Amino acid sequence: MTASTPTALAEIDIRHCDSLQELEQCVQLQKEVWGFDDIDLVPSRVFLVASKIGGQVIGAFRGYELVGYSLSIPGNRNGHVYLHSHMLAVKPGYRNLGLGQKLKLAQRDDAIEKGIELIEWTFDPLEIKNAYLNIVKLGAIARRYNINQYGSFSSPLQGGLPTDRLVAEWWLRSKRVESILAGRAAPDFRIEEKVQVPGEIYAWKQSPGDRTKAADVQQRNRDKFLQAFSQGLVILNYQRDERGSGAFLLGHWDETWSYAKH
Repeated sequence: MTASTPTALAEIDIRHCDSLQELEQCVQLQKEVWGFDDIDLVPSRVFLVASKIGGQVIGAFRGYELVGYSLSIPGNRNGHVYLHSHMLAVKPGYRNLGLGQKLKLAQRDDAIEKGIELIEWTFDPLEIKNAYLNIVKLGAIARRYNINQYGSFSSPLQGGLPTDRLVAEWWLRSKRVESILAGRAAPDFRIEEKVQVPGEIYAWKQSPGDRTKAADVQQRNRDKFLQAFSQGLVILNYQRDERGSGAFLLGHWDETWSYAKH
């Protein structure tokens, strides 16, 4: 049986990471997934502190082996408590099975039990699959753009580009999210702006000869996002085509869509 079979996913247990040994596995998987230099690694003691102060360290285990995890830390903005999901990693060989979505849903269940209604995280606007998961499958929205948020990054996945990030807002008990998770349509909206990402972006980022193409896309899209957000537009949907390219769809936001149903 291989890790890519449906049976393998059914055997994976999603639960909190409690022991120091499990937290050390998170650090090692972090290095495997992102290829960080040691200086950029989040150490096990940070995972430990997060689990002790109201955050989350949720692991996906196949037997005793950690094959995925999510790390969240508590935050407070304008008197409202939320969780910031800092990392989500899935081991190579266990990807494209829906495991990332299962970890996010475990985060949601745990947060709701704690009385928290918002989880935020940052994501690279050039990562097409991740954007699709965040916006379409989970129902997150985005209306903030941070330029070069983390500074220089040792991960080869960044391709030497600035670490620009969109901020996802996941309103856990909103009508929008509950509709999407139940398989129903999200609230309709008029598309006011479309920001496109070519499917070749991954190859361009990894090729020194083509990296300027990736940089041009990043700069073009950065300008579009900043302009759109300044006009009050919000990312509300995402499309992928048969070529593997993606497109963010932006429109005006109804605040009643974000808040809890009660």
